Amino acid sequence: QVQLVESGGGLVQPGGSLRLSCAASGRIASIYDMAWYRQAPGKQRELVANILGGGTTTYADSVKGRFTISRDNVKNTVYLQMNSLKPEDTALYLCNVVARTNFPPSVRGYWGQGTQVTVSS
Repeated sequence: QVQLVESGGGLVQPGGSLRLSCAASGRIASIYDMAWYRQAPGKQRELVANILGGGTTTYADSVKGRFTISRDNVKNTVYLQMNSLKPEDTALYLCNVVARTNFPPSVRGYWGQGTQVTVSS
């Protein structure tokens, strides 16, 4: 009922920047939490940042001061501005959205397919 499309990944040199976007569409009544996760090869998926409906944000310690999460509630889109990128930031970045639908009535999380970020010289 809800589709997520991520974009903005790519190859960047250490110290560079990227901006990820994740747009939600479908039979959405409300969106609550929006978050970015990442998963590197051979590692567990980890929470990078999340933003609540009221705008409260949290970040993983490893990205504090470098990454900024934001959302556009009109466009149902969440962004992740990534600055001062490091090789250890290389991973598949996945968007997660908690949304309410009315038909059928439910509140649940949805995942996107992910966008690859590679930081390398």
